[in-house]
Amino acid sequence: MTVFRSYMDLALDEARAAADRGEVPVGAVLVSPTGVVVARNGNRTRERHDPTAHAETLVIRDACVALGTERLTDHDLYVTLEPCPMCAAAISFARIGRLYYGAADPKSGGVAQGARVFSHPQCHHVPEVYDGLAAGEAEALLKTFFALKR
Repeated sequence: MTVFRSYMDLALDEARAAADRGEVPVGAVLVSPTGVVVARNGNRTRERHDPTAHAETLVIRDACVALGTERLTDHDLYVTLEPCPMCAAAISFARIGRLYYGAADPKSGGVAQGARVFSHPQCHHVPEVYDGLAAGEAEALLKTFFALKR
């Protein structure tokens, strides 16, 4: 019997580090089928002057380079916030096996909200999706970050 182990705590650490850098506090961790953390990162759009430098895309890029492949089949991706449509498409293109995310994103989400990328017939790969993991803590990070900006 396999026991589930969440890596959302590491994703939350990455989100906190992103907030400390002045980035929107979103963190992501990619885990191999054997439970090895392959890549972890937080948002870096401002730091890199790159609108695509979301935590998910950075982790996918780093993992693909580290593993020498463009496919991350059977890997698990943990993200503190529901991926946007761009990131959901990247998750599909990378063939990630399972997506775990914390807070829902009614404004910019692309999985359960908004575009619902995985439900489109053009989506060639749909990961297993598990939402609400550590959602309260992820939401609190985001609310605190934006409250301090206003």
